[in-house]
Amino acid sequence: MAIIKHPEQRVGVFIDTQNLYHSAKNIYHARVNFGNVLKDAVAGRRLIRARAYMVTTETGEEKAFLEALTKMGIEPKTKDLQIFYGGAKKADWDVGMAVDAIVASAKLDTVILFTGDGDFIPLVEYLKVHAGCQVEVVSFGRSTSGKLREATDHFLDLDEDPKRYLINYRGGARRPSSRSPRGVAISAPEDSLAPDSPEEASRITDAE
Repeated sequence: MAIIKHPEQRVGVFIDTQNLYHSAKNIYHARVNFGNVLKDAVAGRRLIRARAYMVTTETGEEKAFLEALTKMGIEPKTKDLQIFYGGAKKADWDVGMAVDAIVASAKLDTVILFTGDGDFIPLVEYLKVHAGCQVEVVSFGRSTSGKLREATDHFLDLDEDPKRYLINYRGGARRPSSRSPRGVAISAPEDSLAPDSPEEASRITDAE
């Protein structure tokens, strides 16, 4: 669908960090270049607010990643991983992200959601009908809900240029895992959201 993007449009970005992280990991075995994704999503418009929602680990190994987001002008919002009796883990920012988007919508012309999760369809519909906002979705098409794509005014498919939107991209793609890439935090170091090194953290902030 053709949409209007002009420099004076007030834009708010809300990032389902876990969703994009697991999509990139499952499909490409790579990490998201949030700098390039943010730059292309905003497309020269007025960025009023950008927030990334994620879960912290006990080791704090995501510190470098949080610092990289802050340097890009993205405000990290974190919560601790909930571990229930029996070992079950829960890490879900859906409600918090939706509430923040609704509250901010009064001062925005466009809301951009970085997620492929179909649970956000009601939020998209609310923002369009009741808040009068243009709503855009950014995610990997291979792991994005088809109904979410239909509901949004515009969809930026990161699969169309993985070399630009991924770090450590080596070409090709794997079949997405049957496991949903929704907000599930993993505490193992190899699955951390944090960059592997300070050098990689600096690459995340490179939006060129």
